[in-house]
Amino acid sequence: QQQTQQQQTQQQQTQQQQTQQQQTQQQQTQQQQTQQQSQQLQQEHQSQQQPTQSQQQQNTHNMTIKNNIGDNAALLTKVRLRELVKEVDPNEQLEEDVEELMMQISDEFVDDLVRSACVFAKHRKSTIVEVKDVQLYLERYLNMWIPGFGTDELRPYKKAPITEAHKQRTALIKKVSSKKY
Repeated sequence: QQQTQQQQTQQQQTQQQQTQQQQTQQQQTQQQQTQQQSQQLQQEHQSQQQPTQSQQQQNTHNMTIKNNIGDNAALLTKVRLRELVKEVDPNEQLEEDVEELMMQISDEFVDDLVRSACVFAKHRKSTIVEVKDVQLYLERYLNMWIPGFGTDELRPYKKAPITEAHKQRTALIKKVSSKKY
């Protein structure tokens, strides 16, 4: 009997040890799961806060452009504007306000052109703005063609609008030619 009692107590002890081990294993797995979940949450939070690689590249590119051009640098300087005016008419002088206005208009023109060309490049799923993007904007929206940069497509010939003077001349010619015969 003593032996059986000892065996029973040993069995009970081993069972208790096994249940304790199981409980500690369960606690450890729960802790691991909790740690994994917290790590996942931290990673998600960091990924939401950190810009994507393409955003970082774009920000770096924008900063490079700003550093190269300068924040308030004008594409057309007053000196260059005066040179252009002198090429057209050496005796012409522009007022200060006119110079400022022309510089502002040229900057806005270039901004619109570059912005639209970027949109066209993005539409082509490209990260590089090509000549055809700029050309498309100029042709479609401003009806401008740059000599030397031809397109593959045939442009329809735009007939010049008929002026009143032209109508009068053609009517006169018809009238005179009908009297001769």
